[in-house]
Order: sequence, then structure tokens, then C-alpha cells
Amino acid sequence: MLDTKGLLTATAIGTVLQLAMIVAGHISPWVALNVFMLGGMTISALAGLVYARLTASNFASAALGGAIAGAVCAVIGIAASVALGDTAAMILVMGTISSAVTGAIGGLLGRAIPHTASA
Repeated sequence: MLDTKGLLTATAIGTVLQLAMIVAGHISPWVALNVFMLGGMTISALAGLVYARLTASNFASAALGGAIAGAVCAVIGIAASVALGDTAAMILVMGTISSAVTGAIGGLLGRAIPHTASA
């Protein structure tokens, strides 16, 4: 079962980071050319990791929540980039799929990293 609060938090964090990258890429063509693809997938992986760390999920739930958070924040960022004219519309599909995969990987990594108790 997915944790709605954790999913919304992870998606919001990922979305803010994706939009910040899109704005930077709109201002700097170098960022758009050299950072968008790997940066976007890394942000989606981070969103997945955040989801897993915020929830007491099992591996399957961590992967699913990570995939959803990664895909949603990516599709919002890519759509904004398409609207600004910095990215081709066809990237919406491939970018969202690849970000879902990296979000799932981030969720799995977040689940695999042991939680440490606070002192």
C-alpha cells in the first residue's frame, strides 16, 4: 500500500527541483543541452529515494511509490520545458518513462539503505 503523504511530499520535492532545473535551462542553453536528461533522471531517482525514506514501505511499495513520484515530477518539469520551447514534445513520453524507472531505482535504494536510530 502506498503512503499518500510520503508520495505527495516526495513528488513536491522532485517537482520543485525539476522546475528549478527547467528555469536554469531556459536561462542557460548549456544547462538545457548538458543537464536536462541526466539531471532530470537524477532528480526523479532522488524523489524515489525520498519516498522510500519517508515511508515504512517494503521493497515493492518503495519501487512503486518511487516510480510514481519520479514520473509525476518529471512529466510536470518536461511539460514546463515543452511550454517554454526548450524541449521537443516527444520527450514527454520517453523522459517520463525513463524517470519512472530511475524513480523506482531510487525507491529501491532508499529502502535498501538502513534507517539509523537517532541518539
